[in-house]
Amino acid sequence: MTTALIVIDMINTYDHKDAELLIPSAEPVVPVIADLLKRARRRDVPVIYVNDNFGEWRSHHGELLEKALSGPHARLVEPLRPDDSSLFVVKARHSIFFETPLNYLLSQQGIDRLVLCGQVTEQCILYSSLDAHIRHYQVVVPRDAVAHIHADLADAALRMMERNMGAKVCESGELWN
Repeated sequence: MTTALIVIDMINTYDHKDAELLIPSAEPVVPVIADLLKRARRRDVPVIYVNDNFGEWRSHHGELLEKALSGPHARLVEPLRPDDSSLFVVKARHSIFFETPLNYLLSQQGIDRLVLCGQVTEQCILYSSLDAHIRHYQVVVPRDAVAHIHADLADAALRMMERNMGAKVCESGELWN
């Protein structure tokens, strides 16, 4: 199995309508994802950021990062900054696969297992997990590396991923130790 770490929607300005509910969940997740990034990079595991474009169709990943780092919640973005080896895919909807080149990229890299981390568990992580499952990828979701808006829906989403999609739901410490 060839694994990639997929960081979903963490390059974020947090100026959207659910941000006040999301930020308290994102704060403890940031250091967990930062640690996952460090461990993945140390083992040469490909790191792929898949991020909303927030309606900025002319933007590229550098501009999205600059905007997030210049905003009031830069502390949630700085520790997760992509490095020069990171790949970056811009998306417009919930799933990392919808209308993106990600599936092609993964096939070109020979990747068949995805570790999904980021936000939002009950939205983008859930829909991405489903789309990965129907494309025959193995999915791993470290529960301490995903942030939510609604805790009850996030818990249900994790159970659905595990039960209905065969995802391995674990703690981040179980990966790349």
